[in-house]
Amino acid sequence: METISILREIQNLPFRKQIYIAEWIIKSIRQREAKTQMEIAADKLYNDYKNDNELTVFTNLDFEHFYETSK
Repeated sequence: METISILREIQNLPFRKQIYIAEWIIKSIRQREAKTQMEIAADKLYNDYKNDNELTVFTNLDFEHFYETSK
């Protein structure tokens, strides 16, 4: 289906369904952009975390068991 025919079909829908589609598209775009931005940030920081032990010192505790204490 071509873009023009999709747009025509959307125009023929009731207003509430058009709004639903518009909101879904905007949400999808925002999620994709957020994911892209996180991937870019992770790529930029990868070498820092790989080579600087001070940034990863607490990862040694990742597998430790922590227990809550009650008062």
